[in-house]
Amino acid sequence: MPLVPMPDAVPAPGHGLGAFNVIQVEHAEAIAAGAERAGTPVVLQVSENCVAYHGALAPIGQAVLAVARAAAVPVVAHLDHATSPDLVREAVALGFGSVMFDASGLPHGANVAATAEVTARCHADGVWVEAELGEIGGKDGVHAPHARTDPGDAARYAAATGVDALAVAVGTSHAMLTRDTVLDLPLIARLAAAVPVPLVLHGSSGVPDRALTAAVEHGMVKINVATQLNKVYTGAVRERLGADPALVDPRRYIAAGRDAVAAEVARLLGVIGAASSSRATSSAVTGESSR
Repeated sequence: MPLVPMPDAVPAPGHGLGAFNVIQVEHAEAIAAGAERAGTPVVLQVSENCVAYHGALAPIGQAVLAVARAAAVPVVAHLDHATSPDLVREAVALGFGSVMFDASGLPHGANVAATAEVTARCHADGVWVEAELGEIGGKDGVHAPHARTDPGDAARYAAATGVDALAVAVGTSHAMLTRDTVLDLPLIARLAAAVPVPLVLHGSSGVPDRALTAAVEHGMVKINVATQLNKVYTGAVRERLGADPALVDPRRYIAAGRDAVAAEVARLLGVIGAASSSRATSSAVTGESSR
């Protein structure tokens, strides 16, 4: 199945789009397998940190694109939390259909200017752009879960930059190991009413299942998950190695992690109600092209 553009994967209101971060090729395989099990579109995300881990975008990026094209469900390849316009350009040239340009560390005026420039360039290539205005907790220890995005500020930012989606601060924090975040659901509803583009929930690993479901019901669309998959992956690998101290073949214990991630992806896609009437899903069923 060909890669799909992000607009075709965006679900009908009341349904979420799962976006899961890749670290190794096994993560990409597991995420695609979980989405196939759930029968829904999915987003494979490669972060700037992941690129740094691999030393370059091309090795992991090409692997993600290959997994996406081989999947039996519609898949979007997305560059996550890129602070470098050069990295954005590289991802677009490689074939990624969506990017998250993160200029939130800049002063507001510089953030708007840089994001608007990146967005214009990406739109010229038919690439979807996500950005961030409000502070999301947990990055470099400088943001706190109490940070909140003002709906009026968010609407003005979206208009000024022309972005296609907006990550907002509603109580989450990145890299949480516990799932006890309390979301500001009334704020999510106000943001959804004020902002004319899909809202993105970062730091979703810290959000309990019922709150994830409620977040989508109140207007969240794209649900980003990274740490929760890493917890599941690592737990399965530890269990496999603990059960067989003589095991040395990485394929045998990494496979346990991959299988666990696939199951968790399928489960989380159910939690956020990912099954939808998106154009990508309809095209997959009818055999029509989503392009």
